[in-house]
Amino acid sequence: MKLWVLRHGEAEPHGSRPHDSERVLTAHGREQVLRSAALLIGQPLTAIYASPYLRAQETAQLVRDALGFEPEIRTVEWLTPETDPDKVAEQLVSVSNVLLVSHNPLVGNLLSYLQHGAGYPAEKVGTAGLAEINGDELLIGSMKLKGIRHP
Repeated sequence: MKLWVLRHGEAEPHGSRPHDSERVLTAHGREQVLRSAALLIGQPLTAIYASPYLRAQETAQLVRDALGFEPEIRTVEWLTPETDPDKVAEQLVSVSNVLLVSHNPLVGNLLSYLQHGAGYPAEKVGTAGLAEINGDELLIGSMKLKGIRHP
């Protein structure tokens, strides 16, 4: 099982929009995402799952366009910032080779949870940071982080 986890690109600061979910990517954020998307060229992606928040949707669409990825983006509520990593893991039981586009603290918490289980510090992932994590199957605490690349 292989997963890629991408934190959205740099977004407008809090307060620019009425609600956090409506923050959009900055020009710099779009550039960051395109640099991270280039790392996915040639990877065997089967699906892109994204948070419904606007900055994650923009990030996922930039990746989809850069890769020429045909399937539609799958928008899911379980990738919002405060979701419990265990809830995400439940959704991933029967998938492989997927890209998850989300936010901190979920991204850092999920990567830590998949590697070590509960109770460990979150991985540090900057904007548009792309992590690759894999294992023979989805077993909490036993997956291996191949690396986190920051643009």
